[in-house]
Formats: sequence, C-alpha cells, structure tokens
Amino acid sequence: MAKIEVVAERCKSCGYCIKFCPKGVIAVGDKVNSKGYEYVYPKNPDDCIGCAICGRICPDGAINVYK
Repeated sequence: MAKIEVVAERCKSCGYCIKFCPKGVIAVGDKVNSKGYEYVYPKNPDDCIGCAICGRICPDGAINVYK
C-alpha cells in the first residue's frame, strides 16, 4: 500500500495533483498554510496505487509518495 505525504507549507493549491490523479485520491482541504493557501490532502488514501503522478506533476515539490 502506498502513502501520500503533503508538505503543507509548499502547497499553493494549484490543483494539478487533483486533476492528474487517476484514482481521485487528493482533494483541497479547508486548512490554510502560512502563505494563505488551502493545501491539499489525501482524501481517499486507501485508493492510492502508488503511481506518484501527483508528486511528479507538483511544481512546488509538495507531495511525496512512499510505497
């Protein structure tokens, strides 16, 4: 099973990870980081297949995927 870790302070909620996740694992949360962005979180972590597209597509390096 894969695990997604979001570095909240790096996330600017661009939505690329949400758009490109084939399983719909990630969503925008309601918590805000110090820069004023509502950062993403793994909404459905059990559905993650570990493809790491989210981590590769993130322009700010805010997502790490562990298998």
